[in-house]
Amino acid sequence: MSTPLNSARTEAAWVRRTLIGVALVFMFLFLVLPLAAVFTEALRKGLDAYLEALRDPDAWSAIRLTFFTALVAVPLNLVFGVAAAWAVAKYEFRGKSFLTTLIDLPFSVSPVVAGLIYVLVFGAQGWLGPWLAEHDIKIVFAVPGIILATIFVTFPFIARELIPLMQAQGNDEEQAAIVLGATGWQTFWYVTLPNIKWGLIYGVILCNARAMGEFGAVSVVSGHIRGQTNTMPLHVEILYNEYQSVAAFAVASLLALLALVTLVIKSVAEWKMEREMKALAELPPERPTPLTPLGQPS
Repeated sequence: MSTPLNSARTEAAWVRRTLIGVALVFMFLFLVLPLAAVFTEALRKGLDAYLEALRDPDAWSAIRLTFFTALVAVPLNLVFGVAAAWAVAKYEFRGKSFLTTLIDLPFSVSPVVAGLIYVLVFGAQGWLGPWLAEHDIKIVFAVPGIILATIFVTFPFIARELIPLMQAQGNDEEQAAIVLGATGWQTFWYVTLPNIKWGLIYGVILCNARAMGEFGAVSVVSGHIRGQTNTMPLHVEILYNEYQSVAAFAVASLLALLALVTLVIKSVAEWKMEREMKALAELPPERPTPLTPLGQPS
């Protein structure tokens, strides 16, 4: 005799309602309320003051530098993440565990420490400082240092999204494509990439969000030069310390809007990825390898 699903639950109704209520209260206090406070403070003196704060040359410089840093760091991390995930998931080689440890390193190192490492290496008194000064190359307290620090703190995101996904999929389809005459590039483009596209998009979104919102490592290497090396988070800090609260919250609201857009795209990508993984799990074990994209007859 089958047991109804509802009667199989061990939790009482009041326990479920309490847990849901606690979760909703927590989200309201630590997510909804702070976001509402940011936009309320940004518009406290009206729309004109809000737009005036965003039209400030230093604010525009910070916005441009933030997007430029993400535009450079994210594609570089995309290449590294795909290559590292491919190597870890598809091959066995000496040093594989060491590579995995290196990928996880930025998760265990404080961003401030990461920034100090770059100062130690590229600063005026650092290991390469005298040589850089002789050749008039600026790394620390300049845009290259900001980009390097951002790359360091964000490079695990794409690789860490792809490694478990590639390991779960195995390499049977890639091997079948190679046996049928596909080149390595064709195998990646027509077999591997379609299988990992949503996980890749998910990782890129997380990487981009962290790149635009990074504060600790960038703060150490930037020098806080207004109009030159301040990103949006650093510009918000400077404005707030100068008691320009409306301007600070106006710039912060842009970061909040970017976070909300990122959250929506992330949710869509996550839903698509789960849907494809579920469809893949429901397929029979002996399924034909798709050959049409490689130019072979189906």
